[in-house]
Amino acid sequence: MKTAIITDSGANLTEEIIKKYKNLYVLPLIILVDGAAYKDQVEIKATEVYAQLDEKEISTSLPNITELYDALADIKKQNYDNVIIINISSGLSGTFNAFHAALSEYTDLEVFHYDSKTLAAGQGYLVEQALELVEKETAPQEIISALDKQRSEDSIAMYTINTLKYLKKGGRIGKVEGTIGNILHIKPVITVNPEGVYVTLAKTFGLNRALIKMREMLIKKFEQVKIDLTVHYGDDFEEASSLGKMLKNFLNIRRLTVSQLTPVLGIHTGPMMFAYVARKVE
Repeated sequence: MKTAIITDSGANLTEEIIKKYKNLYVLPLIILVDGAAYKDQVEIKATEVYAQLDEKEISTSLPNITELYDALADIKKQNYDNVIIINISSGLSGTFNAFHAALSEYTDLEVFHYDSKTLAAGQGYLVEQALELVEKETAPQEIISALDKQRSEDSIAMYTINTLKYLKKGGRIGKVEGTIGNILHIKPVITVNPEGVYVTLAKTFGLNRALIKMREMLIKKFEQVKIDLTVHYGDDFEEASSLGKMLKNFLNIRRLTVSQLTPVLGIHTGPMMFAYVARKVE
């Protein structure tokens, strides 16, 4: 049995992962800059988006459904038996629902459609796990169960930001509290709840305290359990690298990835953001 995986660029996968797996298809979400459409990370890069964030009208849109059909056609042509599609949280994007509608009458392949209820490396790690299990010839139904377990039990994803204005502007504020944060210098630690919507894990005074709180949460969650860890950043690679090196002193990290947040997500966080995303590994 041959299984292909489709995801969207909200998974924030590294080029290394994308090139490694021949059965992986990544469909780019769309970034709109003053009305002009660009494919996320294909036709526009993060540095360009962050540089223009306060100067131009920038928003996001769904992947082109034609690209979904093209990917499915290629998967069929390559003689795959089925496909698992893992989308960015339906609570943060319309992508899952758009794909669901597009797949409603599709019958050429058996399709397992999965709402990740997360994003960025949280979604990316789910994609990686699916790819790893496919290599072990695991049945798709069992892969879906494993993804559920990783999402609910064996992973954590959280981030902090310097300002809430980009979340508000993009309509992604969810259940995050803190409209007075800019006045009192309160910085939230944000995660995605089981429904796939942003919620506040903690509030701290200042960005440094937020990062300390996030580190404490990582340690409490995993202690000395072996993990893969991703540190996402907006436009400060040096600080993100420093944070990653520091976390190695506290955690049993098998693989550390320092990764710029893909711009289709960074539009809603702003350039001053840091995220810690980790998953338990065997």
